[in-house]
Amino acid sequence: MTKRVTIPFEVTGWEQTAYDEPQDGPPLARASVRKVYRGELAGESTAELLMCQSADGAAGYVGIERVTGRIGERAGTFVLQHGATRDSAGAANTFGTVVPGSGTGELRGLRGNIEFRHDEKGASLTFDYAIE
Repeated sequence: MTKRVTIPFEVTGWEQTAYDEPQDGPPLARASVRKVYRGELAGESTAELLMCQSADGAAGYVGIERVTGRIGERAGTFVLQHGATRDSAGAANTFGTVVPGSGTGELRGLRGNIEFRHDEKGASLTFDYAIE
């Protein structure tokens, strides 16, 4: 049975560097990101993001993130793969999922989909998940 939770999180570290800055076209950057989750999912994570942002505000990123913590009473780790694009008008397309087979400890068999949000209420993760 799939369960849906919305969990607040805080970005606790962001180290970004450009790795491709062409004369014509948007630059590419890499960011190492650390987060803390609080709520039904409680723990910490480290992520690597690859990003592109054009001069008109259009952007995209892909990321891989290892979460260490608890979902309810179950402890372990798992990996999220996520990304998004945004056009210059602000319309976004997002995706995110638990990498199959990445759960450890009591989180073995974890599967699910995620969506990150950043708005006036802060940052949150909506997580639809099940543990087989």
